[in-house]
Amino acid sequence: MRTSGTFVCLFNGPAFCLLLWIIQHAAESLLLSAPEVVKATNRGSVTVPCQYDLQYKENTKYWCKGKIYEFCRIVVKTPKKRFNNRTFIADDKEAGVFSVTMTSIRQSDEDKYWCVIATSGRNIFTGVSLLVSQAVTTPTTSTQITPIQDEKSSWVTLRWILFILMLCCLASTHIAAWRIKTARKI
Repeated sequence: MRTSGTFVCLFNGPAFCLLLWIIQHAAESLLLSAPEVVKATNRGSVTVPCQYDLQYKENTKYWCKGKIYEFCRIVVKTPKKRFNNRTFIADDKEAGVFSVTMTSIRQSDEDKYWCVIATSGRNIFTGVSLLVSQAVTTPTTSTQITPIQDEKSSWVTLRWILFILMLCCLASTHIAAWRIKTARKI
């Protein structure tokens, strides 16, 4: 029975890469979260909360615009409450949330945005898609969007369950391979 070669191939190949991706994605989602999609009306406003782990409360936070994170353009950044054109950023370090408010929304504002925490290594970021509807509103009307925590928390829980199951499979596979290897020596 030559199963040990299969296990080595399986865990050094795509499954191992998938496991690493799940670990990294689960860890990053615990460090920084924001709604995936926010909707605003033309000439309205929207506030996007970006919740982060308190270990990053002293780090600079950014709000970037662009389809691809690596090429996004910084719209506004902390360390203090900053207002840039029609965009305002505020960092509540006690709550671990930095909020970005965009006012006088235009159709051209519809794009992918990024909540970003600057770190000495690789920055931590999560994407937010802004959708702008053509509904006409009065200039004083604003829309504030908050994340749907139930959907997001159930997905995070599911990812952790899958992660733990994969770790159990990995551990049991290594135990089985070790038993087979020691049985051959006897």
